Amino acid sequence: MDTLLTALADPARWRLVTLLAERPRPVGVLAQLAGARQPQTTKHLQTLERAGLVTSQRSGQRRVYALQPGPLRDLAAALSRLAATADDVGGARETFDRYGHSMHAERLAAEQPGWADDRSFTFRRSLTAPPEQVWHHLTEPSLLARWWAPDDLRVSGLVFEARPGGRVALEYRDIDDADGSDLVVGRAEGVVDVARPAERLAYRSSPLLADGGVAFTAHVDIGLLPTDSGTDLDVRYGITHSTVDSADFVAGIEIGFGQSLDKLAAAVAAGPDRTSNADSDTTTRSTP
Repeated sequence: MDTLLTALADPARWRLVTLLAERPRPVGVLAQLAGARQPQTTKHLQTLERAGLVTSQRSGQRRVYALQPGPLRDLAAALSRLAATADDVGGARETFDRYGHSMHAERLAAEQPGWADDRSFTFRRSLTAPPEQVWHHLTEPSLLARWWAPDDLRVSGLVFEARPGGRVALEYRDIDDADGSDLVVGRAEGVVDVARPAERLAYRSSPLLADGGVAFTAHVDIGLLPTDSGTDLDVRYGITHSTVDSADFVAGIEIGFGQSLDKLAAAVAAGPDRTSNADSDTTTRSTP
C-alpha cells in the first residue's frame, strides 16, 4: 500500500493514471497529452508499473501502457473502511466534533472574568457495588488512576489525601503517550472539603493554564446512596473564579467528566480488586 500511495502522490503520475483510465495509450501520446517530455513520462510510467498500477507491452516500435484497476479498487476499499471507522456513531470522532462545537460556543461566551461562575453540571450513575466499595474507588489513588480521566487521556501523576484539608493534585497525558515523552496535557490542584466514608465526598479542583495560572475552580460534591443493587452516585459540579482563558476547559466538562464516571462504573463492576493498575510513571499517595 505504501508503494501504491507513493506512486500516486506525484501530480504528474496521477495525470498519467487519469489518461490511462480512459484507454491504453503509447508513451509518446501520453507525453503529448500530459504536456511533458517523453523521457520524464517514461520514468513516471516505470514507477507506476513497479507499483502494479499499469502494465505495458510492445507493439511494433511503440510501447503501449494500460491501467490495472485492481490496485485502485483495493485502495478505494481501504479508504472507504477508514472513512467508515471515522464516521462510526458514538465513536471518538463524534466526541471530537461535539467538543469542537462546545469549545466554539464557550469561546464566544468567555468575554470577561467570572463569565461561567453560574454554571453547574449534574451527573448520576447507578453502580453495582455497595457504598463502601465505591468509596475505595473514589479515594484510593491506585484505583482513582484507573478512571479519573476522559477516554483519550490517562492519569500520569496523582495525589489524593482523603481527609478534610487534604491535598488533591492531578497530571494528565495522552492515553497513547506510554513513555511520557509528549507534552503534559493538563494539571489540576485542589483540596478536599468533606470526606465522610461511604457517604459523601466534596473537593475543590482548579485546572491550571499553561502559564501556571488557575483556569477556574471546580466544586465537586459526590453523594453515595445505598440501593438494593449497589449505590446511586449523585454528583454536582459547580464553577467559580472562571477566567476568560478557561473556555476550552469548561467546554469539556460535560463530555470529559461524564466519560470518567462511565469508566468508574466499569471499574466498580469489574470487581473489588484493590491492587494498583496505575501506569508505571504515576505517583499516587493517599492519607486516611
